Amino acid sequence: MSKNYGPERLVVGAHYGARDWLAQRITAAVIAVFTFVLLVQLLAPGPLGYDRWAGIFSAQWMKVLTFVVIVSLAWHAWIGIRDIWMDYVKPAAVRLTLQVLSIVWLVGCAGWAVQVLWRL
Repeated sequence: MSKNYGPERLVVGAHYGARDWLAQRITAAVIAVFTFVLLVQLLAPGPLGYDRWAGIFSAQWMKVLTFVVIVSLAWHAWIGIRDIWMDYVKPAAVRLTLQVLSIVWLVGCAGWAVQVLWRL
């Protein structure tokens, strides 16, 4: 007789739920802190132009914070889009293709954003 409960039960796909839920909350908090810091700097008195914008991102701490936000945003987006593909795309080959394309796109966007950041 086969039993499907207790420690012998094979649970597939449920092991990442809490970790990803926590990652979504942490990355969202990092993005929110960055948004607040950027808004404070942008709402300071003075003309808003390229020089001021470049000045905001010229400080090393802001570059580091922005880099952390870029990575956080890519991770946040990956968890969300992966869940969408897993929930709504049933054929495994199509789902895998979409996931690979999503990873390539997110890594490309993050790389481009870092390149732009370090050019300032």
